[in-house]
Amino acid sequence: MIAWAFLLGVRSGFISAKVSGQGWVLAAAVLWGTTGTAQALAPAGAQPTAVGALRLAIGGGALLLLAVVRGAFANDQPWPKTAVFISALAMAAYQPLFFGGVARTGVAVGTIVTIGSSPVLAGLLGIVVRGERPSPRWVAATFLAVSGGALLVLAGGGLSVDVGGILLSLGAGLSYAMYAVASKGALEKQPPDAVTAVTFSLGALFLLPLLFTADLGWLAQPRGALVALHLGLLATAAAYALFSRGLQLVPTATAVTLSLAEPLTAGLLGVFLLGERLTPLAWLGILLLFTGLALLAAQKRLPEST
Repeated sequence: MIAWAFLLGVRSGFISAKVSGQGWVLAAAVLWGTTGTAQALAPAGAQPTAVGALRLAIGGGALLLLAVVRGAFANDQPWPKTAVFISALAMAAYQPLFFGGVARTGVAVGTIVTIGSSPVLAGLLGIVVRGERPSPRWVAATFLAVSGGALLVLAGGGLSVDVGGILLSLGAGLSYAMYAVASKGALEKQPPDAVTAVTFSLGALFLLPLLFTADLGWLAQPRGALVALHLGLLATAAAYALFSRGLQLVPTATAVTLSLAEPLTAGLLGVFLLGERLTPLAWLGILLLFTGLALLAAQKRLPEST
């Protein structure tokens, strides 16, 4: 409900056109934030790596169908093959890296390392690859958002540290940053619908072997099918379609920082839908996260060089 309300707000002009780039990215992050709740409702036997591969398969197919229907491939501009390949490879790599990191070092530490490293790595890659210079506002907002996200996850307790798990989680953060930077380049040549369709379809092919070796019997249950469709159609296809539109309008570092609305949404959904209770530390994390995101979302649209 929160995700749909936010999307309707964006579509109806609740978010000003002047900050439409930030609005699209925030809407995408809200949809991503439903992933944890959906997985919590999945039937027993739904393995995380298989869920990740299935998300890309369903999402990639939906994005490809949407692109064909909307004539997104009619553009006669040359395709940036390298950028698209890197985007697809990065998105495919993110799935096993993130879930592998979480499995080895725990949800709390794995999530902290991933969400904390991705905005910083995206900012650095943006400087090196695209010549983007993050503004002081971005630095302040990123510090607040990352700190808030860390507090929100730390409040869950049950921390464990595993060097291999940390490296996997850092790899997940780097993969997401690489996806954002490479997609930014591809979006300068082709429409968002076409770029996301090709990227996710190719990424799904990379992960296809995981589906051949996984037990997918849980999909036969109505709840399992609904979870898979939600993850594929809303949390993947719709979310990344929105993210690509926003990425056209804001610097890469800003887009990745705004993506931290994902743990904020996940935390709130846990409270209101799953009956979870947040500690004062978690509420402080939510406040810091919201402050950092509001700082970025409220800014006027800036050129990439800011």
